Amino acid sequence: MTGEGHEGTVPTRGVLFVGVGGQGVVLASTILGEVAVAAGFQVKKSEVHGMAKRGGVVFSHLRFGAEVHSPLIGLGEADALVAFEWAEGLRWLPYLKHDGLLVIDLARIVPPAAQRDHRAWTLRYPDLDPGTLAGHHGPVVAVDARGTAVRLGSPHVANTILLGVLAARLEFPTALWEEAIDRCVPPGTAAVNRHAFHEGRTLEPRALARTERWVPPRGAPGWRVAIATAWCKACDICVRVCPEGILRPDGQGAVEVTAPERCTGCRLCEWLCPDFAITVHARPATPAGVER
Repeated sequence: MTGEGHEGTVPTRGVLFVGVGGQGVVLASTILGEVAVAAGFQVKKSEVHGMAKRGGVVFSHLRFGAEVHSPLIGLGEADALVAFEWAEGLRWLPYLKHDGLLVIDLARIVPPAAQRDHRAWTLRYPDLDPGTLAGHHGPVVAVDARGTAVRLGSPHVANTILLGVLAARLEFPTALWEEAIDRCVPPGTAAVNRHAFHEGRTLEPRALARTERWVPPRGAPGWRVAIATAWCKACDICVRVCPEGILRPDGQGAVEVTAPERCTGCRLCEWLCPDFAITVHARPATPAGVER
């Protein structure tokens, strides 16, 4: 796909990026914008951002073509919707054309308002249910971008993985994507972001299957909260949202766990950390009839 020499003949395309604060939604749309400009297109972009405390909705409209008059994408007008989180994908689905491309991460970031019962894990949050997409007739590419990013050693690059998934379905040259990534990502992260981008280009879509709310296994003795102190900046979001009050600043620029035995595994700290510095692990279940 090139824009040069095609004035008036190339239709304007719209791509909508949606997610929540801290996921790199705006950065991903900026990279696509840079790629489209380098390919010779006019580009207009608009976003709502500043929701870095996680849980706030962040979205970015981007339109490119031979001649673009407005960045905004109306209902049913997006050629592609890139959703960084399951519920946001469902929220913005009406903006996608009936035959448009849906790229959606299976990650679920449950806001505190949806966490009705942190002990019984009762959530006001949509299940991963393929039936909710039954009305959409275009291609659906569901991937585990967050899980893939963790496997690569950096949860921060899930956005670049999703860009790779999108790029595999656009016609822009790979070199333009790599150059845009190098220009736009934070200093010192170009290599890992390039790796994540190419991983996304070859990532196999996941089959969508309905999942009910998660119930802890019988006999599970507890939970372990792991904090990556190198990533933690002691913003104290996790301290404030923890229902059990087991987190506190350690006085050295990070957060520590004060009473790990009281953790209920609600994962609010993990879901709401803007820097992916917290992971909550379920400890192995105790076999029936065995005490620990």
